[in-house]
Amino acid sequence: MPSAFSLYNTLTKNAESFEPIEAGKVGIYVCGMTVYDHIHIGHARAMIVFDSFVRYLRSAGWDVNFVRNFTDVDDKIINRANEAGEDPLAYAQKYIDAFHKDGDALGLLRPDKEPRVSTSMEAIFTLIRSLLERGHAYKSEGSVWFDVASCGDYGKLSRQKVDELRSADESAGKKNSADFALWKAVKPGEPSWESPWGAGRPGWHIECSAMAAECIGETIDIHGGGLDLVFPHHENEIAQSECGHGKPYARYWMHNGLLNMAAGQKMGKSLGNVINVRAALEDYPAEVLRLYYLQNHYRSPLLWDDQALPTALAMMCRLYEALEVAQSLAGNEPAATVVSDLGDDAKAVWQLGNSFADKLDQSLAQDFNTAQPIGHLFELARAINRFSNHKKAKKRGGPVVQPAIQGFKKVADALGLFQQEPAQFFVQVREKCIRKLGITATDVENLLDERKAARAAKDWDRADEIRAELDAKSIQVMDSPDGVTWRVSIQ
Repeated sequence: MPSAFSLYNTLTKNAESFEPIEAGKVGIYVCGMTVYDHIHIGHARAMIVFDSFVRYLRSAGWDVNFVRNFTDVDDKIINRANEAGEDPLAYAQKYIDAFHKDGDALGLLRPDKEPRVSTSMEAIFTLIRSLLERGHAYKSEGSVWFDVASCGDYGKLSRQKVDELRSADESAGKKNSADFALWKAVKPGEPSWESPWGAGRPGWHIECSAMAAECIGETIDIHGGGLDLVFPHHENEIAQSECGHGKPYARYWMHNGLLNMAAGQKMGKSLGNVINVRAALEDYPAEVLRLYYLQNHYRSPLLWDDQALPTALAMMCRLYEALEVAQSLAGNEPAATVVSDLGDDAKAVWQLGNSFADKLDQSLAQDFNTAQPIGHLFELARAINRFSNHKKAKKRGGPVVQPAIQGFKKVADALGLFQQEPAQFFVQVREKCIRKLGITATDVENLLDERKAARAAKDWDRADEIRAELDAKSIQVMDSPDGVTWRVSIQ
């Protein structure tokens, strides 16, 4: 049986025990990208939160159908494409390809299904027909509008009052200011499709309702997305889906908090404060971004400033260093014997390692709390480092740290961190960080060759000078019986 878990449901404003529609299975639909530009680090929070959540569900034994869409028909896409003199669908495809490239670089799992608006027209037509037949929509001048007044519980997700609302869709023929477009009559310079109501294109909200129903079903288990989508997008999805299908749309609504700038402003392309994921990944390994997002609870706002990723890099290095230390410890005695012989530090790492898996499971099962187990992971790392300082730990400590190593592996399965060996991670750090230090890898290797020659000639003063020179440039030199290696030192 899959492990039980609870979620905070935006619809009810309560934490609720998850009960699936079908035993053992979870259908989750997450609103994806409107593809008119590259993914930025604000988008990446939602992508990594839900990628990690899906990993957690699968590691807990759930059979997950993960659906994330592409909006490839939209005003912004059309406007950008027209400015560039390109076909809007070809323009959108270019950024779908870019998203896949950036998503793969971020370590995102590909969803089970990735529907897009341009290939979902029949599903959109089916839902609009149903809304017209049920009296929840009306035609006007080639467009079709959702009649908000016909939906008695409209506003139940966002707690908005209908009489205070005005839809962003402005056009002649609307009955009420809050009504929103299901189908938009064709305009010059826009892509269009033939429909039962004339040539045109779908409104923004209808697409997700149609694609979710087609890929998962008329009622889905979990609907996810950023907090900024609660109104109007998700509110309108609920209204049109429940009015069109006559049944509940999504049983649980899961929204991640937004990424805010230091002054309390959210990040957005329209605000001119966007940092693309592609640019961030030039300087930092993908797991650094993942740790940055997962160190806070997914529903909390997350502060961004120029120290956000440097701090996360230092954190990730400390964790990988502890894992590397643990993996370097040898020995094959019974762990209980070593713990008894090596004292309190051995006992601490043994106990923390053995309790870590339960702590991780308990935290993630309570509204996907990733912040708490990451705190426990740092506690475990500190215990490993203390224990490794014991003079007998190198030869005998391996059995003591095995539960801790298994804890790191469990984090890898559940959250997508620690997807590589420590040595590989530190090579990545070296490659990405060295160019900012005013020195090249070739420069370092040349100095290390000179140091090797100085040591062979017993010129210890020159060897020490070279080491100090490298240290001043944040290059950490590591001597071992197997040779000399080096890393970029991260404070």
